[in-house]
Amino acid sequence: MNLVRTTSTKDYILNKCNFFLWILFVSFLWSCNSPVNKPVEEALPQAFVQESPTFNTDSAYLYITKQLSYGPRVPGSIAHATCANYFTDKLKSYNLKVIQNGSSATTFDGKTFKIKNIIASFNPEAKTRILLLTHWDSRPFADEDISDTNKPIDGADDGASGSAVLLEIARQISNSKLDIGVDFFFSDLEDYGQPNDSQLPKMQDSWCLGTQYWAANPHVPNYTAKYGILLDMVGAANAIFPKEGTSLYYAAGVQENVWQLASQMGFANRFINAELGQTTDDHLYVNKNANIPCIDIVHMSPETGTYGTHHHKHSDNISIIDKSTLKMVGQVVMEVLWREGK
Repeated sequence: MNLVRTTSTKDYILNKCNFFLWILFVSFLWSCNSPVNKPVEEALPQAFVQESPTFNTDSAYLYITKQLSYGPRVPGSIAHATCANYFTDKLKSYNLKVIQNGSSATTFDGKTFKIKNIIASFNPEAKTRILLLTHWDSRPFADEDISDTNKPIDGADDGASGSAVLLEIARQISNSKLDIGVDFFFSDLEDYGQPNDSQLPKMQDSWCLGTQYWAANPHVPNYTAKYGILLDMVGAANAIFPKEGTSLYYAAGVQENVWQLASQMGFANRFINAELGQTTDDHLYVNKNANIPCIDIVHMSPETGTYGTHHHKHSDNISIIDKSTLKMVGQVVMEVLWREGK
């Protein structure tokens, strides 16, 4: 059986009155347009607003072809000397203060070369400084290739791409009104390191000789910077930039800020969150010897932890350079600078 509740006449009248009073109350609230009844609007994500000028990728690409037109920039060669003059003249034309920094250095195979580091400074009197660096020399042998291993490589990506991006940023920043200082450091003798299969006695710290010299003998006494960004192999098609281990060890905060900015700009699929092992690159000595937190934007495989397939091979030529990669990296670095200097 079901239990049914009965209603008296008195209850019926009271319920009827309560119902009409409730209707009047609701109507009153509605007519008053009370804020309580307004629908809550969800906050929409704001679109990214670019603060830096547009990076000119055609200009950067031409800077690569110009470097390659001299031939491999192997220390001691005519191409190397000619390209050094090209960088110096070009940077001076942007009204930057240019200094050559270097001395003699002995490589793992017993050869002695004159280091030709080139540093160009924007707003040299500013106390807050950002260091941008890349190496401009090219590998004197293709030790990762299967043929002509004793011949030098073009180094379109490994050397020329980072140098081209910095040249274009230097060109654009020279006309800006940023109130920070920026130092463009083109390091020499980075890529003359001892091959893994070398039969010669192992030489410690055979890589990055130019940066090692600069860290001990900076272009300005007691030089320091808020942080540094190294560009190495930043021009190949579909390049991926994981979080490299040396950067994470010494400058995790800087790296996180740059990678977050790149993600906001729509490049999360290229500046990825994968963390890789430590590498020996110019930024190691900027961190360890110059005590400046410095990160490395470098093309590496997140699966293998190795560099691009063209690394130290003759295939590192102009055919692998992609303008969209140059544009992406250049724009990210410029955005970092403009946000620092606003």
